[in-house]
Amino acid sequence: MQVGTIIAIYFVVWWISLFVILPLGARSQRDAGQVVAGSEPGAPARLRLWQQLLATTLLAAVVTALLFWGLSSAFIQEYWR
Repeated sequence: MQVGTIIAIYFVVWWISLFVILPLGARSQRDAGQVVAGSEPGAPARLRLWQQLLATTLLAAVVTALLFWGLSSAFIQEYWR
């Protein structure tokens, strides 16, 4: 498989993983009781963007590796025949 194809599949898996990771552990300002004047009460009380990006990157790497393992596995290919 070409490198560009692998990067494109990783990119798609990364974006899907981002939308899975973003809501995990999120607390709104209203839930935390710390609404900042002039901001949306539903906004995150504490933005953990770097932690979420790291978790997304790791999850996407694992999912992509499992995907390519599954595509190249003789056992799975035989199962689908």
